[in-house]
Amino acid sequence: MKDFIKVMKALSEPNRVKIVKMLQHKMMCVCEIQASLGIAQPSVSKHLKILEDAGLVDSKKDGLWVNYHLTDGAVSAYAAALLGNLRHWMEEDREIEELVEKLPNIRRENICKK
Repeated sequence: MKDFIKVMKALSEPNRVKIVKMLQHKMMCVCEIQASLGIAQPSVSKHLKILEDAGLVDSKKDGLWVNYHLTDGAVSAYAAALLGNLRHWMEEDREIEELVEKLPNIRRENICKK
């Protein structure tokens, strides 16, 4: 039951659901997620940590960048099931549509200045 509760709690916060929906479309770094959601970097990092702990999100270092992406759900059957369903859920939600429309213009090279 512990794994189930962890996944459900991870997806009980609107910004974490938005992060998952954005990561369905592309890998993103913290600064890109921050720019998309308009929230502070520490908040984004905290949300990503919770999503990682639940087995929903993983990261990969690429030079100076840390890229976040959705997992394949191999760590948790609950994460796999919810990730599969979330692909189809909320596609017509206006907030999600607006976020997805902004993604092509959210570019780390313009935001992060590393």
